[in-house]
Amino acid sequence: MKDIYFDSIMVIERLHRLFLEVTRIELDRLKIKDINNVQCFILYNIGESHLTVGEISNRGYYLGSNVTYNLKKMVETGYLIQEQSAHDRRSSHIQLSEKGLKLYQRFDQILSEHTKNMKHNGIAEQDLKNLKSLLARLESFWNFTITHDMRF
Repeated sequence: MKDIYFDSIMVIERLHRLFLEVTRIELDRLKIKDINNVQCFILYNIGESHLTVGEISNRGYYLGSNVTYNLKKMVETGYLIQEQSAHDRRSSHIQLSEKGLKLYQRFDQILSEHTKNMKHNGIAEQDLKNLKSLLARLESFWNFTITHDMRF
């Protein structure tokens, strides 16, 4: 079971990287050059919410990326609007601009197309629900492991 466990962890990482590559290719197909795949992933995670930088960092996992740097770049390229908090000058809120909302909606359509294509490739909705459930249990196990000494 140990080998399957470790192989599964490696697959999870490869899948994340592969999804980022799919995102890059989709951006290329749309001829969008002013945002990268990780930034698009962050943008989609923000969605229609108003979030702080900390909330954005906690909401997703962006392998090897500096979330603050990417947010700054997306503000500069017009995908995000950043507003200082009225109550705490150290904090700011981020939301999608009109340009960001258009990309969010387009990327949402792409993900919908992907899910339709999954059905044609033998991946059913229940398969994804089972996968999500299993990954949530694995996440809970790892969180428990972090906070408890499991050595005998």
